[in-house]
Amino acid sequence: MERLHWVRHRCRQMLAGSCGRGWYSTPDAMSSKTSMDTHSAPRGDSGKQRTVFALHGPHQQESVFSYKGNAICTTKYTWLTFIPMNLFEQFHRAANLYFLFLALLNWVPVVEAFQKEITMIPLLVVLTVIAIKDALEDYRRYLFDRKVNNNMVQAFCGKQKAYIYKCWKDVRVGDFVRLSCNEIIPADMLLLYTSDPRGVCYIDTANLDGETNLKQRQVVSDLPLQGVEFTAESFQCRVECENPNNDLSRFRGYMEHPSGVRVGLHNSNLLLRSCTVRNTESVVGLVVYAGHDTKAMMNNSGPRYKRSQLEKHLNTDVLWCVLLLIIMCLTAAIGHGLWLKNLKEAVFQVNMEMSPALAGFYVFWTMIIVLQVLIPISLYVSIEIVKLGQIYFIHNDLALYNNQLDSRIQCRALNITEDLGQIQYLFSDKTGTLTENKMVFRRCSIFGIEYPHEENARRLEVYEAEKMEAAGRSVTLKSGCSGRSLSCKHSSVSLHTLTAEEEEEEEEEEDQLSSHSRPRTSAFCSRVTKEVVPDPELLRKLNWFCSSVLADSSSGTASSLELTYIIDFFLALVICNSVVVSSPSQPGHVVPDTQTPLKSLEEIKLMFQRLTFSPFSAFSSLAPPQIKGRPQGFTRRLFGRGKASSFSFSTPTDRSEAGREGAQKTANSTLEVDLSSREEGGDASKTEDRETEDYFKGARMNLEGAEEVIEDLTREVDCERDPDDELLYEAESPDEAALVHAAHAYRCTLRGRSAEGLLVDLPGMGPLAVQLLHILPFDSNRKKMSVVVRHPLTGQVVVYTKGADSVIMDQTPRGSEQEIYNHIREQTQSHLDSYAREGLRTLCIAKKVLEEEEYEEWLKGQRLAESSIEDREELLLEAAQRLETNLTLLGTTGIVDRLQEEVPETIEALQRAGIKVWILTGDKKETAINVAYACKLLCPNDQLLTADCGTKDAYAALLEELKVEEQCGEDSLSPSPGFILVLDGRTLEWALQEEQRSDFLELSQRCKAVICCRSTPLQKSKVVQLIQDQLGVMTLAVGDGANDVSMIQMAAVGVGISGQGGMQAVMSSDFAISRFKHLRKLLLVHGHWCYSRLANMILYFIYKNVMYVNLLFWYQFFCGFSGSVMSNAWVLILFNLIFTSIPPLVYGVLDKDTPAQSLMEQPELYRQVQTSKVYVPHMFWITVLDAFYQSLVCFFVPYFAVAGSSVSELSFGSPINASALLIVLLHQVIESHTLTWIHVLVLVLSGGLYFGFVLLFSLFCVTCSPPTNPVGVETLEMNQPLFYIICVVTTVMALLPRLFLRALYNTLHPPAGMDQVDSETYRRDMQRWNLIHSRANKLPLCADNPGLEPSSS
Repeated sequence: MERLHWVRHRCRQMLAGSCGRGWYSTPDAMSSKTSMDTHSAPRGDSGKQRTVFALHGPHQQESVFSYKGNAICTTKYTWLTFIPMNLFEQFHRAANLYFLFLALLNWVPVVEAFQKEITMIPLLVVLTVIAIKDALEDYRRYLFDRKVNNNMVQAFCGKQKAYIYKCWKDVRVGDFVRLSCNEIIPADMLLLYTSDPRGVCYIDTANLDGETNLKQRQVVSDLPLQGVEFTAESFQCRVECENPNNDLSRFRGYMEHPSGVRVGLHNSNLLLRSCTVRNTESVVGLVVYAGHDTKAMMNNSGPRYKRSQLEKHLNTDVLWCVLLLIIMCLTAAIGHGLWLKNLKEAVFQVNMEMSPALAGFYVFWTMIIVLQVLIPISLYVSIEIVKLGQIYFIHNDLALYNNQLDSRIQCRALNITEDLGQIQYLFSDKTGTLTENKMVFRRCSIFGIEYPHEENARRLEVYEAEKMEAAGRSVTLKSGCSGRSLSCKHSSVSLHTLTAEEEEEEEEEEDQLSSHSRPRTSAFCSRVTKEVVPDPELLRKLNWFCSSVLADSSSGTASSLELTYIIDFFLALVICNSVVVSSPSQPGHVVPDTQTPLKSLEEIKLMFQRLTFSPFSAFSSLAPPQIKGRPQGFTRRLFGRGKASSFSFSTPTDRSEAGREGAQKTANSTLEVDLSSREEGGDASKTEDRETEDYFKGARMNLEGAEEVIEDLTREVDCERDPDDELLYEAESPDEAALVHAAHAYRCTLRGRSAEGLLVDLPGMGPLAVQLLHILPFDSNRKKMSVVVRHPLTGQVVVYTKGADSVIMDQTPRGSEQEIYNHIREQTQSHLDSYAREGLRTLCIAKKVLEEEEYEEWLKGQRLAESSIEDREELLLEAAQRLETNLTLLGTTGIVDRLQEEVPETIEALQRAGIKVWILTGDKKETAINVAYACKLLCPNDQLLTADCGTKDAYAALLEELKVEEQCGEDSLSPSPGFILVLDGRTLEWALQEEQRSDFLELSQRCKAVICCRSTPLQKSKVVQLIQDQLGVMTLAVGDGANDVSMIQMAAVGVGISGQGGMQAVMSSDFAISRFKHLRKLLLVHGHWCYSRLANMILYFIYKNVMYVNLLFWYQFFCGFSGSVMSNAWVLILFNLIFTSIPPLVYGVLDKDTPAQSLMEQPELYRQVQTSKVYVPHMFWITVLDAFYQSLVCFFVPYFAVAGSSVSELSFGSPINASALLIVLLHQVIESHTLTWIHVLVLVLSGGLYFGFVLLFSLFCVTCSPPTNPVGVETLEMNQPLFYIICVVTTVMALLPRLFLRALYNTLHPPAGMDQVDSETYRRDMQRWNLIHSRANKLPLCADNPGLEPSSS
């Protein structure tokens, strides 16, 4: 086989050289220019491109050494820079700067409030904790970098003239690197050589984008023959390419040979760092990007950072706290000034020489230091810790784990968990998000004739029935990723057919029964996808390539033109894709030599000449066109474009019931030959007619046994495939896999692929080599894919195109001179609409035959676009649009995309939760509406408001009509239905314009849901931005493909689904899930909990800070506003930093205001949190007022209890501090909805830590808090009963109002659904109690006691 490839490759090169028309040969107009540019081009980065020479080649003196090396360094610090850089980063936070300012301020003698060291404790603790965390993270990055940089690879050494092993970090731009199979690519390399004689290699990009299907890469064209050892010394080319960027799907540049010939470079020529070479013995590449310039490193941005709405509100409240602090300090400053002014005789030392104003100024700054706790520095650190704890529990939730894919939820954005509880609008893609994106071929239409594939439909129904039987039972599955044994439960059946779990279950059961394990599973090749049952009618027509026996006249045969359409249709399915072919026994993706030798072109032409004399023209149930002309030209006309001068046509009919009756009538007269149509052909025509009549006589003799022969052929199609030789198809999309498998069911098989051609099987012809000239890949602008090939039968240049019907139908000529083309177009459009109403995904197939001159003209523009660096995308788009015009419509396909499990239940729950769900899809309107009905976004009584306008004025008029219609529906006395707005892409473009936005928003707000069809990725992001900015709501976007990335990044919360559409959406998302159903628990449970926990925790932090600071403030009224405190400085600093800091963390991570089951069963509870808004401005002020009240009680109850006594200030402060601690801790108990042993343990430890600290402090610390002496104070106070009486009375008086108001509020406003929950709990408890006591007492069963056992009497 390799020798055959070698001969074919060499012949192509010789032919290309002789005719002067290679794929990348330089146009004549460019020759002089390129030769001049060889010497004048810059040798380094200039503008937007870089120049690369071989580092050890003949131009090594011109090599550029300014490019980055291949060593990577993802660490932020070194041993020398850690402390200064980390401090610099931490002091970017305003809170840290504030406390640094206070620490420095306390060193000023005139405003000093505490010991200089004490005020630095809070700042040092926070800085140290964060620095340790940063150091550990950076050390892990350092270990990873060292491991990667020390990996070994073979690089060419100029001195030794051989490949030697180097570390990755020593590889440079311009090095030649040789890799073997299963080696990881160390840098972005230009592929120059591969051991595959076809010049291709395969890479696994799972490390880069998570996609497991293999990608094909090809050697730069016009390089020396592959399969022969590459010599690095002879490489003298110059590479010009774009500067490094992070676009994984784009690479622009050209390679200039010493002769001046330029060869365009593409993404298919580039091997990306971190990918793995697969199924290729060896490759050699030239490093063009190294280290941090590689695309993999430029895409490594780390965790995403977004500011949540709660964080924004917190910043506002912190500013209010600052304002409150300033007011309190000003009050103290003014009070101290007035006190000094009115002081007559000082009983203690006072500086009487200082003016009251200056003294008040100093006291202002002293009070800033004393009341610094009012600004919650520890709150920011606590929020980060709490969010990490919340993410841990979300990440380990088994309900969000997919055991089929062995994947769990990924939390990529670490600081917006609470936003999950505030979602108001959800924007969802359809394909791959609501559906499986696992396509199954269902039916097709060719030549305007619909082939329903009824047996295929029954096959899918059998799968669905099997799924229903298997629902609920547990089976053992083997993960495709890890190979571990997993257990899964199945849910209800989805749209049209079974869900993916049953499919994977059947696959794995087959694997377990087989004795030989498959070395590699191919992407999108499930059993339900592969086992397509052919349509009998279409199969009979294709069997003309297998046998010369005519079919039964009752079923009819194919006309010559129809046969052309059928063959071209299946040929397009086989070759218009990027599918990689492999075999279980051939891991190298090289299809083994076939036993059937290749038929020569002459043999095939002779076969078709023989078929020309068969009665195609008359012997047809569809009244086919009559063939004119000599038989020698039939092959070219058969697979040609079908011009008006070649054929005369009659109109085909659809395969409806009426059409079948007509076909039967036509079949009865199939042997009547219209000889008059051939009179103008002269004697030659008469000769052809006589020969045709002879064939008709032979046909009559064979009609009796024709049906039996065709049945045998049909059975052969199902039996001839040997499982051992089964081909594996690695497709980049499930659509491609489904179509290739459908063609394979009709024995139109893709057997091999190379950079220059394909090997295909057609029925009755054996393997055919198809020369591949160009591939125009699919993109979201064109919405189609095309391949340019040289037809294997006619030698013509043919363009095969597949894509969305909206763009293909626009490129097919309307009002054609040939009536049959118009009829084909009309019938195909009718079938497209029918498929869409069934919810099928549709693709149109078309072709175009190019004349040689036309192809040459297009080729010049294409080569120019390919060799351009700037504006390459625009030039390639223009070239593709010039080619993809005036297409001949071949047919269309209908593919089932099954709905994911539990999607209807999830959407229904989200709507009950008050979340508006929008579908933004690129599919047809009918398909989107059908899926919306299937997933219960639309209900039977909902009313559709459809907007499909081609002009701006028409849209404005229609919008007014829709608003009136919607208003009339709301004003009617009957129950108002929900309104669903449906827009197509053109209408959406008008709706997004500035002057139409307000009307569109007004109408959409009144609608239950909105469906945007035919929308582009840019339109999706604009819709999300419009709703988010104009309505000020919290949005969530969910998608699974690259076309959803812009929408996901635009939304406040982006969710990616790791499905069949690759990992681009996941890499751009904030949260990544594997199934749409996981949104239900993620939002309704975890979102609800996270928001409620964080909101209440922030309010609690503000409460305890304000409450404790006010104790110090009230004391100023009794000490002349001097800034003195009634507690030692250590307790003052550590009260909020340590003693009361841990319980809020446990509260923020573990508190559950509502059980998860209640939140899932009653989604309305999610809406209640949105409407009540736990953390809103008025709640902040209520919390502050409550803190003021509790501080008044906590201060003045001890004050009046010891009034008139001779207690010291520390003795007075001891019961105040103890009471404050008890109040703060018990306040959290009142606010908590969940109390576990962890809560109790933390509360006890916090109280015990405080009392233990103050007792030890009073026993041993003599000079710890000058000028006061705390020795013996606490031990003396705690030995007196009055201390405990004060603590109890103070705590009860402070908490009693909050406890009373909480009980009153819960009584007047019980949580929605709690009555049902309580009654259900009560019913279960009573049944359990009755059951226990009935067994003991053997009571008889009665209606009032359903839990009792029936009496035996």
